[in-house]
Amino acid sequence: MELIGMLDSPYVRRVAVSLQYLGVPFRHRALSVFRTFGEFRAINPVVKAPTLVLDDGTVLMDSTLILEYAESLVPGHAALLPRAGRERAAALRLVGLALAACEKSVQIIYERNLRPPERMHPPWIERVTGQLLAAYGALEGELESTLALLGGVRITQAHISTAVAWNFTQQTLPEVVPVAGYPRLAAFSARHEPLPEFAAAPFGDGTYQGREP
Repeated sequence: MELIGMLDSPYVRRVAVSLQYLGVPFRHRALSVFRTFGEFRAINPVVKAPTLVLDDGTVLMDSTLILEYAESLVPGHAALLPRAGRERAAALRLVGLALAACEKSVQIIYERNLRPPERMHPPWIERVTGQLLAAYGALEGELESTLALLGGVRITQAHISTAVAWNFTQQTLPEVVPVAGYPRLAAFSARHEPLPEFAAAPFGDGTYQGREP
């Protein structure tokens, strides 16, 4: 399989990290939805990152749907999400907050980098910033209790999505979400970023550095 997209996208990166933990082999092609739009469109006309091209040529998109498919390829004990009950709801709660933080971070970045200054709408930026801070505030407050509920024995999708989201925002909007206000998230990220699966898919313009099929 081939994962298409840049690792400076938290959605692409969470897939790359997750596939490693699931033991699903893949190759990575670092194509940008901006700089290499035409090349990306030749693979997926929707030009949505991440895109996953399966061995039979089927094209999947959206990180959550790609990971749902990837989990279907592995035994139940290897899944990154609890199968049911209170534990699954708790994990999905953290994943949802992390994805909301990613979404709001991207919206702010696009406002700053793509919209002409004279067309920026400060009330909209203020609203999105408030949503971003609310997501990280909830993650900061709930992280430890949720991970304790999950058992703390192994990495779950809650761990991956939270760590990837926090790193992304700190790489792109550190002045909006200051580290000093979120010590638990900062410490959590510092523990996870050096792990082999995270280090093999480093944030930025590069490519996946782990073992390929």
